[in-house]
Amino acid sequence: MRFAITAFIAGGSLLFFLPNIPPHWMLGSFFLGTICSCIIYISLPSSRIRQLAIIILMLTLGFAWNARYAENRLGNILPSEMEGKDLTIEGRIAALPQGNFLGAKFAFEVDDSAAQLPHRIYLSWQPAWRNPQEIPEIFPGQRWRLKVKLKRPYGSLNPYTFDFERWSFHQDFGASGSVRSGELLLSQDIGLAEFELRMELARWHLRNKIQAMLPTDARYAGVIVALVMGDQNAIDQDDWRIFNATGIGHLISISGLHVTMLAGVGASLAAFIWGRRSLPLLIPVGKVAASVGFVTAFIYAWLAGFQIPAQRTMYMVGVVAFALWSGRNPRSFDIWWWALAFILLVDPMAPYTPGFWLSFGAVAAILYAMGDSAGLLGIPTGKAFEVHWTHRLIQALREACRVQAVVTIALLPFTLYWFYQVSVVSPLANAFAIPLVSYVVTPLAIAGALLPEFIGRWLLLPAHLAMEYLAIALGWMASWNWSVVWARQPEWWIVLLSSVGIVYAIRPGSVVHDWGLRTLALSLSTLLFVPQFGFAHKHSLAFGEFRATVLDIGQGTAVLLETANRKLLYDTGPIQGKKDDAGQRVILPYLRGRGIDQIDRMVISHSDSDHIGGAASLIKHIQFDSMMGSLPRNNPLLQNLQDRKVPSIPCRFGQHWIWDGVEFMVWHPHEETLFEKQYSRKPNEMSCVLEVRNQNSSFWLTGDVEKQGEAEMVERLNQTRLRELGDKQLILMAPHHGSKTSSSLDLLSNLEPDQAFAQNGYRNRYGHPHPTVSARYRDLRIPFYQTPITGAQIWTFKNKSNFSTQFWRHDINRLWHRGLENDP
Repeated sequence: MRFAITAFIAGGSLLFFLPNIPPHWMLGSFFLGTICSCIIYISLPSSRIRQLAIIILMLTLGFAWNARYAENRLGNILPSEMEGKDLTIEGRIAALPQGNFLGAKFAFEVDDSAAQLPHRIYLSWQPAWRNPQEIPEIFPGQRWRLKVKLKRPYGSLNPYTFDFERWSFHQDFGASGSVRSGELLLSQDIGLAEFELRMELARWHLRNKIQAMLPTDARYAGVIVALVMGDQNAIDQDDWRIFNATGIGHLISISGLHVTMLAGVGASLAAFIWGRRSLPLLIPVGKVAASVGFVTAFIYAWLAGFQIPAQRTMYMVGVVAFALWSGRNPRSFDIWWWALAFILLVDPMAPYTPGFWLSFGAVAAILYAMGDSAGLLGIPTGKAFEVHWTHRLIQALREACRVQAVVTIALLPFTLYWFYQVSVVSPLANAFAIPLVSYVVTPLAIAGALLPEFIGRWLLLPAHLAMEYLAIALGWMASWNWSVVWARQPEWWIVLLSSVGIVYAIRPGSVVHDWGLRTLALSLSTLLFVPQFGFAHKHSLAFGEFRATVLDIGQGTAVLLETANRKLLYDTGPIQGKKDDAGQRVILPYLRGRGIDQIDRMVISHSDSDHIGGAASLIKHIQFDSMMGSLPRNNPLLQNLQDRKVPSIPCRFGQHWIWDGVEFMVWHPHEETLFEKQYSRKPNEMSCVLEVRNQNSSFWLTGDVEKQGEAEMVERLNQTRLRELGDKQLILMAPHHGSKTSSSLDLLSNLEPDQAFAQNGYRNRYGHPHPTVSARYRDLRIPFYQTPITGAQIWTFKNKSNFSTQFWRHDINRLWHRGLENDP
């Protein structure tokens, strides 16, 4: 059976390595293979041939199942001609909404009668800033008539960053958009058989109940909600950083322990009730307890948002219950395999989430490493209670420590692959956080949420108080400089090699007898931390070579320049709201994934928020050796840098330096520019324009400079300087994202760029790049690449060849490709 399940998983996984959904003739051939496998199984008596037929059958079924899943998802995408139009739609709130008085985000199920519209979309409803108004109360099951503006599922696409398109595909959102206005038609429209929607409504009531019972200023109310029902959206990002830095982030979610604990309570209660009088004569107590335990796990898994750890535990409880009813005695790993198969059957995209690998990896490591725990305890089987309780307690503590060590070591490759960090203080933090959260905070929180309010309030308050004291200790530990080790995302073969060593190191048996070999095997994991190991063939640069990574940052600018040994960051992207900026959301994850924690120079072109927005977040986490920019003297960033003792200089024409044989030249603003408390003219015209060149190529970063600044640059491009550029391949950043007030014909005629690019937002409100500018580049036969279409752009400039490019949206295998091939 394990081979059959493995074949089904392998067949389904094969689909996600293909660049496109296979054509129908290929799916037909797979269907024909299924029929042939069934015929072989029926007609031939050989057991081995029958096993092979079953494997082929399951392989085929896995592939066909996932192909159907993908086709259904891709058929639910908004047609491109309907983007940006004002539409009136009717439907229901389909899931627990997120947000606060500033706005709400929610899944909306569109009526089937709406032609060409996806059946499920993701909407944001925010009050108009000119006339603030309270967002109406939104909860699952409501029926609304909404006036909306939609767009296809689209998100910025960069290495090592969150992929909104993949998330939308996973959640079956065929469009996203904003609500202009709405009319409530029915306060509740839920059918009797709509279990999922009823559970979402129950989750909404439960969340409101918890929030009402806690004080309005309860700092960790979001943590309590997360522990009870898996809704983590109300947890502050600063708190998440502390939890992750101390390695206890896995506790602040619905874990398998929560589901197991409630299933155990349900089973115990059922056994107590059913064991009375003559009821066991009808059905054995064990079977009834197992059934009730599974039903409890099933209901709570849905109440907790049906997250992967909760699903895994629910399926494992279900397999055990089925085995008990059918008189079977399954092995531990058989239960694990069945849970894995059920999850991939329901959710083929689960392997693209960290929770899948961490949850199944942790359980697999425990089952494998603790297979002979009785021998490890030194207590003969069946005689555990014949030894003194102090001895049992000591051995239990040793066992718990080994379990924690096994999980920490086993999840090391997955943790680095998904999060690029390892908490050094995690063992210490988990030593007191696990018992406190698992056996004090969580039981009190769950009991308080489920019991009547007059009782529940007095349970939630001590749970929150315990969390407050825990957070104080965790914050102190997270403040230690050495609390976290950061590393780049490892290559797949390094993950595989280190995993082989870990499997040997945590294998069952006495650690004392072969600790040397275990340590040697575990040492393979050090490859995960060696700087740039495994990246040399992709990221190394020789003397005189450089690379420019143009990040897909939305409406803004952020470009990372690298030479053989130096790095420069040009602009830091936009800011959106008080806490959401491109530095935290895009640039920092990219730098972490690359293993970059130090940058030699930050260049800020000018003070507009779409160029400087991420700087404050970045300087908290990345070491910058110097800063150059076109900023007024009173800009807060300059004071921030001064407080951190980072030297800063103004950007002026004529500045020139050489790093590793690569030249950097500043072309604008004028060398006599004075940066007073205010700009002498509009900020765009003061943009710092930087050229980077080697013997073959010239790469220009232009900020938001417009026609006046462009004219000044043309004056500085005398004949001598133009002759220097004449033999080089020239790549130009379209000034001001391609606005109609830039990219003048005079500038383009003098520079004669070979290619150009623009960083702008998808369907941005400014209309960048302007059609006349795009036409100008087209008329001059200059290829013009825009990040909404290409994703991140990686330009590599070598010594002995012309430059090469990699466009992230085109170069990775994506199921979305068919659905997005008509993007503007």
